[in-house]
Amino acid sequence: MSECKYDWSKIVASAIIAFGLIALGISLKSGIVKFKSMERTVAVKGLAEKQVNADKVVWRVSFARVGNDLVSLYSSLDVNAKYIKEYIKDKGIEDSEIFESSPNVSNLEDQYRYSNNRPEYKYQISQSLTISTNKVDAVKQLAKTATADMLKRGIIISDWASYEFTGLNELKPEMIAEATANARQAAQKFAEDSKSKLGKIKTASQGQFSVEDLDETTEFVKKVRVVTTIVYYLD
Repeated sequence: MSECKYDWSKIVASAIIAFGLIALGISLKSGIVKFKSMERTVAVKGLAEKQVNADKVVWRVSFARVGNDLVSLYSSLDVNAKYIKEYIKDKGIEDSEIFESSPNVSNLEDQYRYSNNRPEYKYQISQSLTISTNKVDAVKQLAKTATADMLKRGIIISDWASYEFTGLNELKPEMIAEATANARQAAQKFAEDSKSKLGKIKTASQGQFSVEDLDETTEFVKKVRVVTTIVYYLD
C-alpha cells in the first residue's frame, strides 16, 4: 500500500510541475504578444526618377563586297573602308575613337552548295568599323546621313548603335535624397491619417538603380530610377 501511495504522489507532483510550466509558457507568450503589439510601424516606399541624355555611344558600321577574285575584292574593300573612315572623321570623330575589324571572307558557293539558287559570285568579303565615343550628337547625325551618303558612292552599309549613360555615380546622392524625402512624405501622411506621430526610422533599404531607354525611338535618352523602402516607428 505504501508503494502505491508513493506512485500517486509522484504523479500528482509531476502534474503540478507540468501545469506550472504550461502556465509560465502562456504567461511568457502573452507578454511577447503584448510587447509586439506595442511596436507600431509603417513601411513606405519612395520613388525618384530622372531623365538624362546618353553620354557615350558605340556605333558599328558594316559593309561588304562580292566577286570572284579575292585580290580585287580585298583591294576594293580597303578603298571603301578608307573612304568611310575619312567620312566619319570629317564629322568630328577622332581617329583614336575608330576601331577597324579584320576583313572576313565567305565562300558563297559552299554556303549554297545544296541550293537550287546558285550565287552569281563566289566570294563575299565583309568588314566593320566600330566607333566608341562620348560625342553622342555627332554620331546621332552620322546615323541619319551615312547610309544615303554612302549609297552615292556605291557603298551599301548597315549600322547599329548602342547608347549608354555613365554618370550614375554623380546622380546617386541627389536621387537617394529625393526618394527618401518622398518616402517620408508618404509616411507623414499615413501618420496624420491614423492620428499618430511619425517617429524615428527603424530600417531603411535602398533599391537597385536602373537605367533604361526612355522608349524604343529615343534610345539616346535614358530614364534613371531608384526606389527606397523605409520603415518608421509610429508614436
